[in-house]
Amino acid sequence: MLNDSVIDRILAHLPRCTIGVLGDLFLDRYLDIDSHLNEPSLETGLTAYQVVRIRSYAGAAGTVINNLAALGTGRILPISFIGDDGEGYELRQALARWANVDGRHILITAERRTPTYTKPMLDGRELNRLDIKNRTPTPPLLEEKLCEKLQECWHEADAWLVLDQVSEADCGVVTGRVRELLAQLASQDPTKFVLADSRERIGLFRHVSLKPNERECRRACGAGQETPIEHCVEQLVRSGGRTVFCTQGEAGILLGEEQEGRVRLQRVAAYPVTGPIDPVGAGDSCSAGIVSAVLAGGNRAAAAAFGNLIASITIQQIGVTGTATPQQVRQRWQIVK
Repeated sequence: MLNDSVIDRILAHLPRCTIGVLGDLFLDRYLDIDSHLNEPSLETGLTAYQVVRIRSYAGAAGTVINNLAALGTGRILPISFIGDDGEGYELRQALARWANVDGRHILITAERRTPTYTKPMLDGRELNRLDIKNRTPTPPLLEEKLCEKLQECWHEADAWLVLDQVSEADCGVVTGRVRELLAQLASQDPTKFVLADSRERIGLFRHVSLKPNERECRRACGAGQETPIEHCVEQLVRSGGRTVFCTQGEAGILLGEEQEGRVRLQRVAAYPVTGPIDPVGAGDSCSAGIVSAVLAGGNRAAAAAFGNLIASITIQQIGVTGTATPQQVRQRWQIVK
């Protein structure tokens, strides 16, 4: 599936590509705590943790953007919204680190908060996370602006990645209305590669390729653990109409494609990793790898393999949602090929 020339072709082609990213932007904020500096609170008697460093990164769709940028994508075109708040300012700063991210189509609104995952890290160990999310429906006017942006930018991008991160229905960027427009545009432009990832609603996407994990795949099909995952992938292929990349961690990717009226399933192995791992963001880095390989002319199996290769790099980066540079990709490939 992969060889030296395929790897070189993918990495050489990416700087000529424009990739659109439609979805929920979160701020990932890490609070590094030094336990040696703990103080008792005079008011409550509880331990007051002392934060010695704050690290802020673009998360959710931002993790996809970070990975595309690190791989050397020529231009990245995000469509999203964030709040007119301090977290939104931090998020814009995080995205501004990448010269190849075109942030003109990120809407800033006082009607929403910037979704934020705050992760206290006590001596490198993550404590209970603190979440800020929007739990009311996205205002119709904001939906309309998102749809306008998607229509405006559709033909500018060579491919699209879609990330539906918010669990609550219609409370994020990819609402039912936005998803319907996406299906319409994708059906009218079937040669454009579109890859959708959704925590709760992967089965509602049409005319695009899908990247669920095993839990999301089963949920979309209403299947329990006793149902073979192969049956669920086949069902998603038939209902969604395009390729399904079902990620299964160390088992790799179960790839489903319709060919001549039949669904063909293929197992694409993961690459072995030793030592401690941090799987946070692995799926997003895999998505970035998949779309990068497809744009370079790779078949879907090669794209799945390249996605697995990128994920095998990022999961070894502990305490942060990792990325992979072209140099890291080449080094990792020399180890696992």
